[in-house]
Formats: sequence, C-alpha cells, structure tokens
Amino acid sequence: MIQVIKSENRGRTKIAWLDSYHTFSFSEYFNRNMMHFGPLRVLNEDFIEPDSGFPTHPHNNMEIITYVLAGALEHRDSTGTHSVIQAGDLQKMTAGSGVFHSEFNPSKVEAVHLFQIWIMPEVRELTPSYQQVTLDKSKRKNTIQLVASNAEAAEVIHVQQDVQLYLADLDAGQQVTHQLTDGRGVFLQAISGEILVNENALVTGDAIEIAGVAEIIINAKTNSEILLFDVKL
Repeated sequence: MIQVIKSENRGRTKIAWLDSYHTFSFSEYFNRNMMHFGPLRVLNEDFIEPDSGFPTHPHNNMEIITYVLAGALEHRDSTGTHSVIQAGDLQKMTAGSGVFHSEFNPSKVEAVHLFQIWIMPEVRELTPSYQQVTLDKSKRKNTIQLVASNAEAAEVIHVQQDVQLYLADLDAGQQVTHQLTDGRGVFLQAISGEILVNENALVTGDAIEIAGVAEIIINAKTNSEILLFDVKL
C-alpha cells in the first residue's frame, strides 16, 4: 500500500495569529480517510505569529511531540514545567491522566514554525511527564537520525508507544534507505525540498504512507529535510 498526500489536500486552520495545516482529521477539518496511521493521530504544521499562541488548554492520554523548525516556542504546563523550545529542539509531553498547558511565541518580531505530533499511547492514564532534547543536526546529514522511540536512549525522546521517529537532512543527489519488517508501516513527511520515495515524487509539504514493502528508498532531487515515522500497524 502506497498513498501520497499532497500538501494542498491537507486541512487548514487560518486565523489572525495561526496558520495550521492538518494531515489528519483535526479540529474542524474532518476526513474519514485520514483519521490516523497506526498510532500516529495528529501531524500539524503550524506557523504562529509573534507575541501569540495557544492559551492554557487540557490534554489527556496522548504523547505530544513538538519539533521547532524556526523561531522559539515557550511552554508552560500544570506539572510546573516551564521551558523554551528553540529551533532544532524536540519536546515530548506525556499527557497521560491529564495535563493543562500553553504554547506561546515570545518573540515580538519572528514567527515560529513547528510540527506538532500526537501519538496514541500503549498505556492510558500515565503520570504526566515532560522531556526535551537539543538534537545534534550533524548526525542526520545524508542519513536518518533516530530522535524518538519507545526504547530509552541518550539524545532520544522516549515515547510510550511502538513508534520510531527519524529526521534526515539530505543533499541533492543523495540516497538513504530504511528497512521495514512485517506488520509495520512508514509515514514520511517532506519538510522541505524535492524527493523520490520508492519512485513517488514529493515536494515541500507532501507526505506518503507506505505499508507492505520491505524497503523504503529515498532519493533527494534537491537539498531536502524529512520526518519519517516507523509504526506498528
């Protein structure tokens, strides 16, 4: 199974301070064919205007990952956590039994660009917790870098689900591969650039779902950045 999701077919929420693109059904965007991919429930690409953000709101029973691409995002939650997620940082909040949090762009001049990812956990009602890492970008130059997993490791976000999340920065002309085992699938998001994924063309904002194959082959046509989820289906 291979399905390409074109950027322009994503849902969209556009208000004065937020421009958000929804790969899966979210808020007022509903697509019966795009509810989730395995435990991957939400993949939103957000642009938040300066001095703006999400006021305090609740979550529960979800692993929420934030990856900041540009700018910075200030985070506060009901566990007492207060941090600023800088560009290149990865943050995970286990909402578990329930947490309130806010996300705010503290800059007066610069917008913040981020991906917010929700993963349905294996276990419900976990104690809320928080983790943040600054990623070493050199470790994903023309290769895939593991940045989140259900196996605890240094410099890797720990998630309560059988999911591996990878990032890659590819120069034009470079190729990387990823092996898939039975019962697993890949969801790949093109953050920027132009790539071929098993000969399927993707450009900035496009994504692809793949299952039932043994190998994913990614060829960069231009300098490109990707997110790759390996999930149990």
